[in-house]
Amino acid sequence: MGSFSLPQFMGGLIFGAVGLVAFVYGKKNAHWPALAIGIALMAFPYFITSTLWTYVIGAVLCAALFLVRYV
Repeated sequence: MGSFSLPQFMGGLIFGAVGLVAFVYGKKNAHWPALAIGIALMAFPYFITSTLWTYVIGAVLCAALFLVRYV
């Protein structure tokens, strides 16, 4: 596997925390899209080795979470 860098670790930590909040919200309110996006936000940093892609995918999933919630 690739080497870890501090920016990649911080990105995974931040997106994982956002995913945990989305997961708890989705589970508590039976909002399945938020639950699924929360799981994806918590899981994807384990499979991505590039720092750039960690932030790109995390930003896209956070935007999807926003759109699902408010649109």
